[in-house]
Amino acid sequence: MLKSGHPNLADARWLGGAVLVAAFLAATAAIAGVRINTSCSLPLGIYLRTRALDARLIEFCPSEPFATESSERGYRTHGTACPDGSVPLLKPIVAVAGDCVVLSAEGIRVNGRLLPKTAPLFRDAVGRTLHPWPFGVYVVPQGTVWVASTYNRGSYDSRYMGPIRISQIRARLRPLWLL
Repeated sequence: MLKSGHPNLADARWLGGAVLVAAFLAATAAIAGVRINTSCSLPLGIYLRTRALDARLIEFCPSEPFATESSERGYRTHGTACPDGSVPLLKPIVAVAGDCVVLSAEGIRVNGRLLPKTAPLFRDAVGRTLHPWPFGVYVVPQGTVWVASTYNRGSYDSRYMGPIRISQIRARLRPLWLL
């Protein structure tokens, strides 16, 4: 007989089965192109992979040194999708080739329009120093995009990484179900 307060064998089997079912469902969802967003950069919910090139939401693996910084600071969780052993970022595209981007302490302006909640921060939520991309005027070159969350002012995006190469994009996404 097990001591009081210890799980019995049936509880352990149930928990093990639940973990296996959850792992199977997560793997099936990933293969089917379903992405579950739990970050604060976008609304929580389920997103679907799409082939539509006009989809303005992307999943990408950041380049160095941003990959290491975002992983070590916990901005991204561990996973196997990116070469650095962390999960990709999900961000909206805010500027494409030919657009004029102005980055300043005020935020990101695209073709003259200031995007809400895009002012770069100089410290993250736990007080670590952040280094914004150099303030200035940029014309987005072919082969790159700028990404930024207008949903959360603390998002780690082009405010700090600058333009994202199109080759870094793993998928384009559309929302399926949002909380």
